[in-house]
Amino acid sequence: MYDYIRDGAEIYRQSFATIRAESDLSAFDPDTETVVVRMIHACGQTDLTDDVIATAAVVSSARSALAAGAPILCDATMVAAGVTRRRLPADNEVRCFLSDPRTPELAAQLATTRTAAAVHLWEPHIAGAVVAVGNAPTALFELLTLIDQGFPHPAAIVGAPVGFIGAAESCAALANRTDLEFITVLGRRGGSAITAAALNALASSVE
Repeated sequence: MYDYIRDGAEIYRQSFATIRAESDLSAFDPDTETVVVRMIHACGQTDLTDDVIATAAVVSSARSALAAGAPILCDATMVAAGVTRRRLPADNEVRCFLSDPRTPELAAQLATTRTAAAVHLWEPHIAGAVVAVGNAPTALFELLTLIDQGFPHPAAIVGAPVGFIGAAESCAALANRTDLEFITVLGRRGGSAITAAALNALASSVE
């Protein structure tokens, strides 16, 4: 017999208590702290706080947008699948255009990745939306480029692509922006789980 906790609610309670006991959350305001705690919960690394950068209004901007019915636009299906529907305040649409039939041809035309090409299909939906990039640095670079070219601004960006090529650079590019509300993870860490966890925390303040 293995001795382990079987009560789901108690596992959650102890998990979040452990995160708060072992993490330095002093750099974050209370609302942002709830988001960062969930991000840590998703990856199991309490030192993630060293690399998280968030603008002062990202949480309020995202929550206001979602409460008003704004969609969530995701770079990858894994990010979209990680959103907990019951936490969404307005039964918000969660969309990923990676499998859209227009994406492969657009990627060929633009000589870029499918994830970057799919960002172009966000244009009719992105004004005031919540954007989540948790997989592809090329998608985050493309988004920032399109915004510079006149793309509508989203309400908030969760930008935490993972990997060894372009991830750190794309997150650094986002972190240097002064015209956007965002939360990002500097360096190579990130990924669909961390990004979806941030979205779930932004969707509802309930821990």
